[in-house]
Amino acid sequence: MGQTARITSLRGKHQNLEVKIEDEEKKPHPDDVIIHELKKQKLRIKDELIHLGAD
Repeated sequence: MGQTARITSLRGKHQNLEVKIEDEEKKPHPDDVIIHELKKQKLRIKDELIHLGAD
C-alpha cells in the first residue's frame, strides 16, 4: 500500500472511530471503558498520521 493510500485509510478509520465515540456518548448510560479504548485507538491513528506527515 502506498503512503497516500495508507493516509487515506487511516483518515477513514479515524473518522469512523470519532462516530463510534459520539454514538457511545449519546447513549443513556455510556460505557466509559469502551469510550476510553476508542479514544486510545483514535490517538494511535493520529500519531501514525503525524509520523507520516499527514496531520
